[in-house]
Amino acid sequence: MSVSLKDVAERAGVSIKTVSNVVNNYRHVTPAMRARVQRAIDELGYRPNLTARHLRKGRTGILALAVPELGNPYFAELAGAVIDVAAEHEYTVLLDHTGGRREKEILVSQGFRARVIDGLILSPIELEREDLLGRDHDAPLVLLGEREYDLPYDHIAIDNVAAARSAIRHLLAMGRSRIAFLGARTDRVNEPSHLRLRGWRAELTDAGLPAPDSMIARTGGWDHPDGAAAMARLLDSGVLPDAVFAYNDLIAIGAMRVLSERGLRIPGDVAVVGFDDIIEGRYGAVTLTTISPDKQTIARLAVRSVVERLRRTPNTADGRQPPAGAGTFETTRARELRADFRLVERESTVGRG
Repeated sequence: MSVSLKDVAERAGVSIKTVSNVVNNYRHVTPAMRARVQRAIDELGYRPNLTARHLRKGRTGILALAVPELGNPYFAELAGAVIDVAAEHEYTVLLDHTGGRREKEILVSQGFRARVIDGLILSPIELEREDLLGRDHDAPLVLLGEREYDLPYDHIAIDNVAAARSAIRHLLAMGRSRIAFLGARTDRVNEPSHLRLRGWRAELTDAGLPAPDSMIARTGGWDHPDGAAAMARLLDSGVLPDAVFAYNDLIAIGAMRVLSERGLRIPGDVAVVGFDDIIEGRYGAVTLTTISPDKQTIARLAVRSVVERLRRTPNTADGRQPPAGAGTFETTRARELRADFRLVERESTVGRG
């Protein structure tokens, strides 16, 4: 049998309104009264009806997260982090898979689930600036990733150029000088691959080293087979790098497979650095040095951005407090928000022991 507000009120010896004030985190409740009601809630095992609560506010209690590929470990880990953070704000997350296709990203961004969701967190690949200019859906939209749009939507990313430079700087410090880049797509200058390529080139140039096109291997996708094929093409062309910086960990792991098949030692002959810090890179025969984006911070910034825009201000007009840890958050203009990253050194560059 479910426990009601009335049951809690009777146990605590207070009014139903007082219980409601505590459950809804109204500020004008004394600490002693809050503790008294909370004790009754804990004793009875009361759980608020979140669906009813959201409906009373004209909300569904659902946020959407749309990513290019749920099968990619990076996006799977990010989705898990978003779900956890959303739960702290009493929201459920609806996952959507765009396949990185422009038409699907347009469909998602234009609010085809407008009656289902309160807000959208979107990680686009092919979406263009003009696709969002005519967006008339008023549900908050937050953009993830490194595509640069210059639009009135909060955008959350890491500094890809700085991250790439950190990876190359590490390889240079390890004595490497012929550093290849795997995973380039130069047809869209604002894509993450281009930004990471820009960092690769800038760091080599500052070190007084060449960054020739012959050391850049393009890929048709960003998975293991793409990395393997790109590495094979590079070696077959007669280019023998002493290090590889890959667009992501999946490409790096595919490249490492080919290097091993060709009898090249990692890192003795060729050092390898990836990007994303997926779990697979931590448990291979040779563990992978990688750039690790702060996925928890990305998730927290994304969810907080949507929730605060739904509220309009950090403290709502009805007197309720935001959830603990929400802090203040500017909601009157679009923001460029940056999450941190770090270089994780493992066997693919520093060896064992």
